[in-house]
Amino acid sequence: MQLGIVGLPNVGKSTLFNAITKAGAQAANYPFCTIEPNVGVVAVPDERLDVLARMYNPKKITPAVIEFVDIAGLVRGASKGEGLGNQFLGHIRNVDAVVQVVRCFEDENVTHVEGSIDPARDMQTIQLELILADMQTVEKRLDRTAKTAKSGDKKLAAQADELKEIFDGLSGEVPARAQRLSESQLELCRDMCLLTIKPTIYAANVGEEHIATGNAYTERVRQRAEAESAEMVIVSAQIESEISDMEPDEARAFLSELGVQGSGLDRLVQKSYSLLGLISYLTAGEKEVRAWTINRGMAAPQAAGKIHTDFEKGFIRAEIVSYDDLVACGSMAAAREKGLVRSEGRDYIIKDGDVVLFRFNI
Repeated sequence: MQLGIVGLPNVGKSTLFNAITKAGAQAANYPFCTIEPNVGVVAVPDERLDVLARMYNPKKITPAVIEFVDIAGLVRGASKGEGLGNQFLGHIRNVDAVVQVVRCFEDENVTHVEGSIDPARDMQTIQLELILADMQTVEKRLDRTAKTAKSGDKKLAAQADELKEIFDGLSGEVPARAQRLSESQLELCRDMCLLTIKPTIYAANVGEEHIATGNAYTERVRQRAEAESAEMVIVSAQIESEISDMEPDEARAFLSELGVQGSGLDRLVQKSYSLLGLISYLTAGEKEVRAWTINRGMAAPQAAGKIHTDFEKGFIRAEIVSYDDLVACGSMAAAREKGLVRSEGRDYIIKDGDVVLFRFNI
């Protein structure tokens, strides 16, 4: 999973990226200090792995990972190339979901590209640039499809009508993800790599004093996100920077003192998994304890294929125990004795937290 971090210049994008990835991307108080996207791979926080590791004492612990891409700050006019906008918008097309950092803190030492703090305006600025870029993409596709449809191809004529509906929605400043689209229209949007069809999380970046309760700015972000069918999370790039070098127990204690459960990274991961319809199943043994990310609703053979294609081809069955049952019993053997380890076939839908052993023929 790849998440693109976007926003106006000087809203805390690169600071947040540095903190959660420890990748050392440059952060400075001037626009366009990020030109090429910085990429950092982050382990998905999952305390279940630590618990299983204590049970199995494995040689290796492998968490699921998320790739964060720090994309340079967008400005008004980006869709027309302002501020190297076309290049930056191209980077967004390649990510699975967008995390837009919105400035919700006041600091006279950090300039704002628009001259004042106004989250709703900033969100609208970015949204409008993405919509304008999408309108260009849809218009080109619509013109090409409509011309070809004149030959009498009814399928293309219907597709042109669908494209026209998408274009009209965008013209009304409605992002594609917030439009009531049919399955075929959704497929068209994905095929065109529209920017506004991508699942979006607004990260309201606050100062330390507002991390637990938010402020008037974050409320504006929440209202706007709900109107756009997007998610919202309150984070503090400042706090993430402070805890990035702490030991886990020290970081938890620090966050607890601030009245916060979990880091900004934890909240971003939770929102991302929910938004993209992802879950994790677990495998555990003396060699390795590992989390595997799959789409919610995936059947056992396809989930096995995430480990190796041979597992899916030669799938026989999956031996499954829930994480909670395994931990409560203390061992797989004890769970078997209590009848909590199930043998499931090809139609079984993997659930989040399933501890799985796949049986297969090579």
